[in-house]
Amino acid sequence: MIEGGSEMYRVEDTMLRIAKNAGVDDPRVFATPTCVFMSLDGGNLSQMKQIRDRNINLELVDRVNELSREFANKKIDLIQLHNKIANVETKTPTFPLWMQVIGAAVLSSTLMVLFMDDYDWIDFPAAALVGALGYLAYVYFKRFTKVRFLSELIAAIVMSIIAIIIKALFPQTIVDNILIGALMTLVPGLAFTNALRDLFMGDLLSGIVRLFEATLTAIALGGGVAIVIKFMGA
Repeated sequence: MIEGGSEMYRVEDTMLRIAKNAGVDDPRVFATPTCVFMSLDGGNLSQMKQIRDRNINLELVDRVNELSREFANKKIDLIQLHNKIANVETKTPTFPLWMQVIGAAVLSSTLMVLFMDDYDWIDFPAAALVGALGYLAYVYFKRFTKVRFLSELIAAIVMSIIAIIIKALFPQTIVDNILIGALMTLVPGLAFTNALRDLFMGDLLSGIVRLFEATLTAIALGGGVAIVIKFMGA
């Protein structure tokens, strides 16, 4: 669930629900964005699990929640629950890349109109093109690096370069409009929301960590744009 972008209180509640429905007395759980701790038998038995890969996949979160409720309602036993959760981890479907790219294009152009309150037949398709290519660059480079935020930085650089090239070819376009719409596909809005929800629920450590992580992502996006504008101009 953490790998899918769930809030920490939801993770802890789901684990506690499963443990109690399995007949465990006094289960204890402590979850952070990078690690989960759980103890049974009053603390005599404990286990820690590191979380190294975190994305946004609400389908995964929903499926685990649904399985925990099926177990609570005695529709499946503990072994079946374990097997189904392992299956969810590896076989949760995602949208194909071409559909994600189309979604990024649509999102970029429509959000440009929403945020800039401006629509024309030049910036609208330009924002769609820049957003699609930038998102494609983000997905591509993410496969080859384990350094967090590097793929966002590179994607922002790609978007900025393409936007400036479009400006050179079509002087009537506005780079600011294009980039504001295109960058929205990578802005960590859900991460900020979950960080605030964790803080409001009292998970201060998780909330601060997620807020800092989302802030670094935003800085990477802004830094990529700033680097290109600094050296290429706009």
